[in-house]
Formats: sequence, C-alpha cells, structure tokens
Amino acid sequence: MPASLAREIARLTLEHVVLVLIALLFAILIGIPTGITLTRKQSFRSAVLGITNVVQTIPSLALFGFLIPLPFIGGIGERTAIIALVLYALLPILRNTLTGILGVDPAVVESAVAMGMTDRQRLVQVELPLAAPTILAGVRVATVTTIGTATIAAAIGGGGLGVFIFRGLASVDSSQILAGALPAALLALAADGGLGWIERRFARP
Repeated sequence: MPASLAREIARLTLEHVVLVLIALLFAILIGIPTGITLTRKQSFRSAVLGITNVVQTIPSLALFGFLIPLPFIGGIGERTAIIALVLYALLPILRNTLTGILGVDPAVVESAVAMGMTDRQRLVQVELPLAAPTILAGVRVATVTTIGTATIAAAIGGGGLGVFIFRGLASVDSSQILAGALPAALLALAADGGLGWIERRFARP
C-alpha cells in the first residue's frame, strides 16, 4: 500500500470516527432524557415514538437530501450529516431507554417507594442501574448503524470513509471502494464487540 494512500485512509478514518462520536453524543443526550420523560408522561409516548419510527423508515440518502435545503440546519457539509445521523441514532436509544425503565420489576419499584424514595431517587438509584444493560444495548445498535450510515455523509461533503466509496463508484474502482468499506466494517465490528463487553459487565448481578 502506498504511503500516501495509508495516510489518506488514516485521515478519513479519523474523520469518520469523529463524525460518529459527535452524532452519538447528541443522540444520547437527547434520547436518554426523552426516554426517561416518556416513562413519566404516557400521553406523549405514542406521538414521540411514532415520529422517530417514521424518521427511521426514510432512506438515508433521501434524508440527507431533504435536510440540505432547510434553513439554519441544512446545507452541504458536516453539520447536515451530523443532524441526519442523530435522527437515525435516536430511535434505538430512545426505545431501549423506555423499555429498560418500564421493564424494571414493579415489586422493586414498590419497595423503593415504601422506603420513602422520591421519584428522582428512585430513578437514579433503582431504575437506571437496572435498566442500564438495555439502554447500553440501544446505544450499541445505534453505534453500529451510525458507523455504516456515516459513509453516506460523503455524498453531501461530510467527509469520512464514504469519500473512498463514492470515489470508487464514480471511477468503477473496487480497490477504492474496499479502502472505504473495509475500515468502516472493522470500526463497526470493534464498536459492537467493545460495547457488547461493557453491556455484559453491566448485566452481571
């Protein structure tokens, strides 16, 4: 492998990782608090989950295209790519947060109430620790899918490993496609394995 190609792969891999991490950070900061809120506000549950489900059904390239003409949040570049990736990552995090907290044994919750815990204390000391494996499973799914979806960010100037893939498609060069697809696949496998290990650690009694 030429040194120049190796340097470019390293640079674009770093771009890809940064893009994914920023999107996941925002998705977690939005998804987990929203999921917690929905466990307390049942009347909003169907509407919020319905909206996130609809977003998930939009083809990724189409969503990137829809965002471009929007004022303030649209345009060409990383910002639009990050917004699209956040929207895609929200559903598994939000849904698993909701499922995890609602899945806590009611007897445990009743015991916490009987001990005089406030709603906040019950959430922090009982519900979130017990729901942590399920929430982490959602983060794990979101991470793996975001790594794959982020390759499309190159189509709107977002950078990342998709640059190689689109360049290879344009020139019908399989080596360029592999230069983008292989590191992305390795990143997804590494993230899945690492987060799976953390998830199992949290699941231990």
